[in-house]
Amino acid sequence: MIDVARKKQFEKPLHGDKESLRFATPEPIARYRAQRLKCRTLADISCGIGGQTVFFAQQCEFVYAVEIDPKKIEYAKQNCEMYGLDNVKFICGDALDPEVVAQIPKVDIVFSDPFRPPEEEERKVSSIEPGIPNVLEAYGEKTKNFAFEAPPQMPPERIPFDCEKEYISLDGQLNRLTLYFGGLKQFDKLAVALPAGEGLVPKECPLSKLRESDRMKLYAYEPEPSVTAAGLLPELVDSMIELSGPFSGSFDIFKVDKKRILLTADAFVKQSMIKNHYLVLKTCPFEPREINKFLKDRNVGSVVLRAGVKPEDYWEVRNEVEKGLEGKKTIHLFVKDGIAILCEVLFKD
Repeated sequence: MIDVARKKQFEKPLHGDKESLRFATPEPIARYRAQRLKCRTLADISCGIGGQTVFFAQQCEFVYAVEIDPKKIEYAKQNCEMYGLDNVKFICGDALDPEVVAQIPKVDIVFSDPFRPPEEEERKVSSIEPGIPNVLEAYGEKTKNFAFEAPPQMPPERIPFDCEKEYISLDGQLNRLTLYFGGLKQFDKLAVALPAGEGLVPKECPLSKLRESDRMKLYAYEPEPSVTAAGLLPELVDSMIELSGPFSGSFDIFKVDKKRILLTADAFVKQSMIKNHYLVLKTCPFEPREINKFLKDRNVGSVVLRAGVKPEDYWEVRNEVEKGLEGKKTIHLFVKDGIAILCEVLFKD
């Protein structure tokens, strides 16, 4: 089967069942990762339907693809054929089975995209199958260079390995976490924003001491979620101060809720690791009718509710806020402790 809903994510729609297509690595990430892991020979452990394998095969001389599910490996073969690739050897079996391991010679890199539970109360490394320590042990004689996909909701401090933690956001959403071992490790942690391909790395001693504020200033900045996940907000603020100059004032943290963090300042600066740059139009009590009156005179046509509204009340509140609006602008509405923050996106690349 081919799921046409995935056409926007892939140059060519992949063959696969519905569940496999849902969890397939999006093409921008698969391409980026394949470029970073470009080498002569690579083993792709738990390759699934081959969404990542096809891009490894485009960059590497030869790829060994291992998958325990025979249906998935047939889909992976079809996907490689669709891309005109004939430099992949498929091995159907348990990646930790000694007979499977024996079929793979020494390689430059082993990549593993292990099974992860769809949902967990708290994401943890121990839930990954096959486990990272097991793969390291089983393939330790094949290479010293390993890369693993892991749940991106895990903060760096919850990852008990000497490896690089690379958090990737795609189109403004946290999407992937890749762990790099051996010679593949370049940094302790890294934040990447795709499709732009921008990145942010740690500083030995960030200059900025983050200060939390309960007051919204003239501008608000929504960091790429990969930056927040990697714990690189001080480095992000340092870069913004470098761009805006030493007399621009402070960039403070404004916590909307447990999931949403904004930076706020009286200075404007454009930074590539910022998801949205906002002009703060108004802060006021969260009264939908009054907000609606304010927006009617400002060429606003739609409002995006970003926080502070119960899911069951979302459409009732949104309809009340948007009632009679006929303009062209879209306003983002954040709510914290009964206070509404109305923000206009300054530009869209």
